[in-house]
Amino acid sequence: MTVNLTRIYTKLGDDGDTHLGDMSRVSKLHPRVEAYGTVDELNATIGVTLLAPGLAEQFAAWLRRVQNDLLDVGADLSVPAPAADSSASATPDGEGSDSPARERLRVGPDYTQWLERACDEVNATLEPLRSFVIPGGSPAAAHLHVCRTVCRRAERRTIAVGAEVNPEVVRYLNRLSDLLFILSRAANVEPGTSASAEPLWDPGAHRSSASDG
Repeated sequence: MTVNLTRIYTKLGDDGDTHLGDMSRVSKLHPRVEAYGTVDELNATIGVTLLAPGLAEQFAAWLRRVQNDLLDVGADLSVPAPAADSSASATPDGEGSDSPARERLRVGPDYTQWLERACDEVNATLEPLRSFVIPGGSPAAAHLHVCRTVCRRAERRTIAVGAEVNPEVVRYLNRLSDLLFILSRAANVEPGTSASAEPLWDPGAHRSSASDG
């Protein structure tokens, strides 16, 4: 897959439309554009997270791999995936059967399987949860929670596109949000100990603190 960027501004989007990966034009408010735009936002929040103090190097290496994978996800989302019941005579570009099909970059099961292995590896080192987690704790954990919530939004935006979405993209984003949550928990564990600075939800604490005051 070759990418050549010789000019950044093109003026082609000045009317509020944009090109998809198959060169069809849609509104910038189209659900597909919202989906891959939110994936781009997620990638940017991960980039900020990599600057957070205290982030373990192994976690940083995984996040850098995720950033590259998210560009694959965006490329996949930018071109409608053939519906499961679509005619075999149509190519991924929607062209006739006489035109040579252009192979598109699609996210496969191996992307999600890698995330699952990372989830299992880190989760095995953590204490079981006693309550829901309040986002925060260490700087790295707080940033990872922001990434997690943006990832969940990217997943919802992707589902909203409808049938012409590669289902593996939805699975990938779902599992990525799990990994980001697990990494946020691990980032709150004191190095070399099992002690955690993880804030936990105390249901109804507002009522009890109000009565004390």
